[in-house]
Amino acid sequence: MNIVTPHTTDIPSVPALRHTQEGVLMLSGEWTLASLLQEPAMRAALLAAVRRAKRWDLSAVTRMDSALAVLLWRLWGERFPEDAEISPMARAALERIAALPVAESVSNVRGESALVGGLQRVGVFTLGIARNTLGLVDLLGRLVLSAGFLCRNPKSIPWKELSANIFRAGVEALPVSALVGFLIGVTISYLSALQLKTFGADIFIVNILGVGIIRELGPVLVAVLVAGRSGSAMTAQIGVMRVTEEIDALAVMGVSVTLRVVLPKVAALVLVMPLLVVWSCMAALLGGSLAAWKELDLSVLYFFSALPEAVPIANLWIGLCKGILFGGLISIIACHFGLHVRPNTESLSRRTTASVVSAITLVIIADAILAVFTRDFGV
Repeated sequence: MNIVTPHTTDIPSVPALRHTQEGVLMLSGEWTLASLLQEPAMRAALLAAVRRAKRWDLSAVTRMDSALAVLLWRLWGERFPEDAEISPMARAALERIAALPVAESVSNVRGESALVGGLQRVGVFTLGIARNTLGLVDLLGRLVLSAGFLCRNPKSIPWKELSANIFRAGVEALPVSALVGFLIGVTISYLSALQLKTFGADIFIVNILGVGIIRELGPVLVAVLVAGRSGSAMTAQIGVMRVTEEIDALAVMGVSVTLRVVLPKVAALVLVMPLLVVWSCMAALLGGSLAAWKELDLSVLYFFSALPEAVPIANLWIGLCKGILFGGLISIIACHFGLHVRPNTESLSRRTTASVVSAITLVIIADAILAVFTRDFGV
């Protein structure tokens, strides 16, 4: 016969396994998850002896927990083996496992769970959009009321907060917006020049760059940069004020959060966005003119002298209006998500990410809608 026992066979509480020549697999001692974790060889011996077992003898088992009962029940194919000798304690543990309800169809359960989970995610997403839309409308209404109050009481205008936000959102964004605009202009001009040289239409690069940058690419590019830079900063700043209960302290002192915190940020971004659009467009056109000079041998002086004739002034007004609209969208969305931050750091990071993603998405949607409605202007 083959005998597999642990090193400490003199301790009756440890599990022991014995396989006789008649094919009887005898288990004795305490068969628990903790004991098997201490004896890795016993687990391997049990799994190996199962294939040769013709009859089971569990009469000497003194203890069996639910983990080992589940293991044996599955090894037995979820039924008691014939002619098995089982101690009352082990039988009670196995009968508890056998009495558990069995799923009728695992595949059906998984399919239903996947379907229910998918519908639940769609429902949560839809309710989230509706909730955020209502919150944005509510915040916009409070901003209008606060603006009306300031029109009646000019002395209450928060000039310090307004100027600080203009500096942070506008002045500090000039270097990065100029650099990105310059590089985008160089890239578009270089790629356009490769195609225009093929058809001998070199002079039309002024039209392509002028209309594309001033009307479309400039406002959208600045909006994406501002959403990632200033929008996230606004959300994080207001969110930290929520976490540290500064917003609640202002409310307790009778200070309007919309008037002192939200309105200066929105007004500052609405004011600086058109200026950033013009600044970035100038940098992009400069980069495009230098690339055109190198690739098409068009002088920079000719490029800018032909620009007013190639690009009607309506395109500039469209770009400026887009800048104002995008600035308002980004700032309102950033403040909305910041005001709904819960007092924990995880909510702060999630709301900041949602603010940036939502702002960029709405900016692109608004740009597409405006492109359809303004297709007959400036062309």
